[in-house]
Amino acid sequence: MQSDTSTSAPPVSSGRIRHRKRSNEVIPEDSKANGTQLLVNDKSKYKSMIIRAYSSIWMIGGFVLIIYMGHLYITAMVVVIQIYMAKELFNLLRRAHEDRQLPGFRLLNWHFFFTAMLFVYGRTLSPRLVNTVTSDMVLYRLVSSLIKYHMVICYSLYIAGFMWFILTLKKKMYKYQFGQYAWTHMILIVVFGQSSFAVASIFEGIFWFLLPASLIVINDIAAYFFGFFFGRTPLIKLSPKKTWEGFIGASVTTIISAFLLASVMGRSQWLTCPRKDLSTGWLYCDPGPLFKPDSYSLTGWVPQWFPWKEISILPVQWHVLCLGLFASIIAPFGGFFASGFKRAFKIKDFGDSIPGHGGITDRMDCQMVMAVFAYIYHQSFIVPQSYSIEMILDQILMNLSFDEQQALYMRLGEMLQQGIQGRS
Repeated sequence: MQSDTSTSAPPVSSGRIRHRKRSNEVIPEDSKANGTQLLVNDKSKYKSMIIRAYSSIWMIGGFVLIIYMGHLYITAMVVVIQIYMAKELFNLLRRAHEDRQLPGFRLLNWHFFFTAMLFVYGRTLSPRLVNTVTSDMVLYRLVSSLIKYHMVICYSLYIAGFMWFILTLKKKMYKYQFGQYAWTHMILIVVFGQSSFAVASIFEGIFWFLLPASLIVINDIAAYFFGFFFGRTPLIKLSPKKTWEGFIGASVTTIISAFLLASVMGRSQWLTCPRKDLSTGWLYCDPGPLFKPDSYSLTGWVPQWFPWKEISILPVQWHVLCLGLFASIIAPFGGFFASGFKRAFKIKDFGDSIPGHGGITDRMDCQMVMAVFAYIYHQSFIVPQSYSIEMILDQILMNLSFDEQQALYMRLGEMLQQGIQGRS
């Protein structure tokens, strides 16, 4: 008797059987109960928590040390993180067999990477570099020339890489090579397009880098612990271990922490003063109205036996509530995006650089989203919209040669002298 399954066989053409392409999506295990993947039901959760906590202590300790060392060291840390992220993402679509047939092709990815690094950081750090070398005429002229032709240099390097790519195209490898070319540019957009905002925030004041980064860490830890002990209701299918209990508990913790941390960090000149050059010395500055405390009377609001009759609050504490809201509600979607991305490629983590946490990219998914928002918020609602003397001087140093600056100095002197004579 003929089997019924014969009716569902694939069509035969020219003696070949066509096989349907399998999807890259992870097939959910319907046999499992909905809550078996939650942390509260994980039998090995205490072991994983210890490993995760041990790694977190080392990361936080190293992070605090780098913050203490200053702006340049923090920038170097961001660069190292970018390199590790790029390495993890480059390896995601790497195929050993194809790479063996394309010697030097992997080097091309790093050529584009460091060209993008030169372009982004050249634009961000050039005003500080000019301010650093102003006292040395030879260095000043050299740096001024490099800044003037910075875009030409970066464009030339990119075109060289583009020609390199075209010249290395190999028959039967076109699809793989063009896929890698597109993948490399997407990595550059994801890594540099977002983390460059973090570097810009560092020199506006470490406060605007440290506080948003700390809020993401606090939110992540709080979500883990609330989900660990109380999680019962799944939050999103992309991250099966995320729960509503963890999400809500982490949101409340993050907003409260933002308000309290701003009070502590906002009283340190080292964290609040902007850095105008690339030196590493101590900073002294007028903290500005945002970091000068306002007193609020509690009379009529608290009982007579309450020891504090007034409280001191920095105006910046009200601003960071917006950062806390974003870190707890919007930034986690960066993690959800990364989770969906990993499911598409059927991987658990982007790497194994950090025990208990996965790769560097696994830790930086939400940080990237937060860095962009923190910089945009600072530029939109914190920085004065009118031109300041410092801004005008920075533009003069960046865009005028030494002779032109001397001519401007003489011209300003003449204008001031005429103004004094006119008043007298």
